[in-house]
Amino acid sequence: MSNPQKIPSQADDSLLEALNSLIKVVNRLRSPDEGCPWDLAQTAQTLIPYVIEEAYEVVYALKSRDNQAIVEELGDLLLQVILQAQIASEEEHFSLKEVAQGITKKLIRRHPHVFGDIKVANQEEIRQNWEIIKAQEKSETPETAQLLSRKLSRYNQTLPPLMASDKILVEAASAGFQWGTVNEVWEKFTEELGEFRQSLEKKDIKCQKSELGNLLFIILNIAQFYGLNSSDALQETNKKFIQRLSVMETFAEGS
Repeated sequence: MSNPQKIPSQADDSLLEALNSLIKVVNRLRSPDEGCPWDLAQTAQTLIPYVIEEAYEVVYALKSRDNQAIVEELGDLLLQVILQAQIASEEEHFSLKEVAQGITKKLIRRHPHVFGDIKVANQEEIRQNWEIIKAQEKSETPETAQLLSRKLSRYNQTLPPLMASDKILVEAASAGFQWGTVNEVWEKFTEELGEFRQSLEKKDIKCQKSELGNLLFIILNIAQFYGLNSSDALQETNKKFIQRLSVMETFAEGS
């Protein structure tokens, strides 16, 4: 099915040398005899926040269209990939080689219209083929893979909570699962706000977290009714808060 002649030629020596140098540096940092105490103390789990942070910094750099910043932030994210692979290799789970081989095989497998003989007429057919292949990889039928609950569950597992909620609400609404009117949502907001305030009077943290989640979810629902992007809105509020804090700090320094 695949055609090796269509696969791009081997990377040039300078690229391979650069990647190999980075791998050697990470290996040295993790060396028990000559390494860095901080790097040696890290585990796959302790590095999770850095993976998320670096991914967001890449996004910020891309939005800024600053090529120098993009290069730097992509490098930081690449470091996290290599660090995770290095730790896994030390624990004899898998290596960077297996990571690279795995994604290469997946790309070839999921692009039969490029590396195989499948013909497609448009991007929609490409998307449909992609979903069918994904379902086959997970031993699912295309019908099962397309269940709304499966799709929403993947969002909840793989996306930051705010982004996941936004996508869940959009997908649910497109499938007909939404409030009839915005007034109904406002009534639900009042109800959830009251339940959250009541939960704060108790000492049940689990209940408080549940009610807080319900309140935040209904606020996101309201935002979607008015066509507002909650992530953008919160980011703008964060920015304004930081700007005001900066003004206060400047005033304090001058007094």
